Amino acid sequence: MNALGRHVLAEVYGCDFNILNDLKKVEEIMVNAALEAGAEVREFVFHKFSPQGVSGVVVISESHLAIHTWPELGYAAVDVFTCGDRVNPWDAANYVKEMFHAQHVEAKEIIRGTMEQAPDRAANL
Repeated sequence: MNALGRHVLAEVYGCDFNILNDLKKVEEIMVNAALEAGAEVREFVFHKFSPQGVSGVVVISESHLAIHTWPELGYAAVDVFTCGDRVNPWDAANYVKEMFHAQHVEAKEIIRGTMEQAPDRAANL
């Protein structure tokens, strides 16, 4: 890999309200998504909002997974950022899609830290 990492940004639509609004369920799915992708989970924190919604992050040795849910819209914004070649962020994103019973997902991958451009970018800060 000529980059430091891969970052999958997923727009997850048509999800089950009850799953997206359940702190423990969202936490379990996100932690398991990391494990399904072969990542090493370090720690995690999740917060339940009132009247609805959950946000959280799973810190992995390879970087992180993050989520923000809008249960009333059946929508979740999911980020999976992995460094190195060992963990595939798409495995985690696909697991989340399946577990949320998503009807539609729009996702893209951003390559992070392309080393051939790093010195130029640092000079422009």
